[in-house]
Amino acid sequence: MEVFYFISNIHGFTQGLKHNQVRRIERLGTRRVPQDQIVSHELARQMSEISHETGRQIGVLLNRKGQVEYVMVGTAKQIEMPDFGRSRVSTGRFRGLRCVHTHLLGEKLTQDDLTDLALLRLDLMSIIQIDKASGLPGLVYSAHLLPTNAETLEHESQTLPYEFLEPEIPSQLDTDFTALISSLESEMTRIRMTARARETNRDRVILVSVTTGYVDEAEESLAELEELAASADVVVLDKLIQRRPKIDPKTVLGRGKLEDLLIRSMRLGADLIVFDTELSPAQVRSLSEATDLKVIDRPQLILDIFAQRAQSREGKLQVELAQLKYLLPRLVVGQNSAFSRLAGGIGGRGPGETKLETDRRRVRDKIAQLEKQVEGLRRQRNERRKNRAQKNLPVISLVGYTNAGKSTLLNALTQSDVYVEKKMFATLDPTSRRLRLPYEQEVIINDTVGFIRDLPDALVAAFRATLEEITDSDLLVHIVDASNPRALQQMESVDKILVDLKLNEIPQIIVLNKVDLVGDETVEILKRQISLDKDVGCVAISAVQPKTLHGLVEKIANRVGNVVFAD
Repeated sequence: MEVFYFISNIHGFTQGLKHNQVRRIERLGTRRVPQDQIVSHELARQMSEISHETGRQIGVLLNRKGQVEYVMVGTAKQIEMPDFGRSRVSTGRFRGLRCVHTHLLGEKLTQDDLTDLALLRLDLMSIIQIDKASGLPGLVYSAHLLPTNAETLEHESQTLPYEFLEPEIPSQLDTDFTALISSLESEMTRIRMTARARETNRDRVILVSVTTGYVDEAEESLAELEELAASADVVVLDKLIQRRPKIDPKTVLGRGKLEDLLIRSMRLGADLIVFDTELSPAQVRSLSEATDLKVIDRPQLILDIFAQRAQSREGKLQVELAQLKYLLPRLVVGQNSAFSRLAGGIGGRGPGETKLETDRRRVRDKIAQLEKQVEGLRRQRNERRKNRAQKNLPVISLVGYTNAGKSTLLNALTQSDVYVEKKMFATLDPTSRRLRLPYEQEVIINDTVGFIRDLPDALVAAFRATLEEITDSDLLVHIVDASNPRALQQMESVDKILVDLKLNEIPQIIVLNKVDLVGDETVEILKRQISLDKDVGCVAISAVQPKTLHGLVEKIANRVGNVVFAD
């Protein structure tokens, strides 16, 4: 079995080397190359001779002054890169190190070489072919990364992210390395600054879905994740779907696909990777170790949107409570940059055990404090509901998927000006208004927070006090976005949450909203499909066209009248 360990300043597989071989390899660390050269003829010859004699790949990492910072020893077929730890690289620069190592079997640059070049953001990757007979250096093959922007990459999706230099023997290498790296980094900075200026410093993300089911279902879910990302005001650079027989328990993606993702994120200048699933704490740690980028999942993205949108004291309390409950099990020793948006300094990079335990205790104490405050607000809400009940006014609650048009409908029915925006979760704080129906009936109508599939459990728990507004409802008006191709699936998600909250026994009316955006045939098909599954009334409207609301108001009046008469 191969054993990798360190001797002096040599990194890699040194077991079995003779003492004089070790000394000669160590002396490579004292060599210096002119700054404008990729590698000198003398250093290439010394590396080739030792490599030929030992039967192992020999490599060095040179800084931009031409000094050797690392010396590596590999096997006959591969070489192991040193561990750079979590050292970050500026988005407008490469690492400041170029790798030069030998190949014994006549290979050119391998995929492993190119992957290391990309993932480590090296200045250059060069390999020296060795003449099998003489042990002298042959051709030197080199490659560097290409600065790329999102628009160019979209049209060049099949191209490689590398550029290869013309191979030459060491004595005839005429590439001015200093000028090359300077021009590449200038271009990287220009692209980055241009993109930032255009996008007003918004986060740049790549969306990732890994599925064991049907790809079309994953595509639908990823499309919704893209809507969520837009609501979070981030720039979506790219989307990736991988279908696997089994989800990788450590990194979710397979190793090859993960490397592709990291290379693509580096080329596009992404700041963030968002997975369309809930990641376990262990998966977040593994993914964070593989990249310097922030890695979050779908629930955390939803939590971030809620944190941006909450306006009332109650809403802010409940969002903070949900965030802390989500953070607590993920607060571990090591890299926690993925959660920095959730809790400020808590869970920062590399806390010690003592600080970690202190953080956990603070989070638990804060959770207990917030739960008391939320419970107090719940009691106040109960009192308000009792007062309304004493006035004998029926209560109607508008429920539905996020962005289905609930707030727009409330405004249209009650001539209110509740905040409306074409974004997911525009409404977080519940709103109640009086509505006068035909026949001198008066009711209370509630606008509620929108639902979404896979709503984080922490959010459902935190918003339970808000959702209790629905509990005393005499009628639920379930708003469905008829223009959404996933309308039926969204209905199912809402129904599932209502069942989980034990609110499914309350009478319902199904309202197909936004029918002005679809044809009559689509509306009729939806009505037929709904009637097959549900024994409830169904009415088609457009909340922005008041004349279409008369049928809905009549249906509400009839249902509420029946409820009042039954009481």
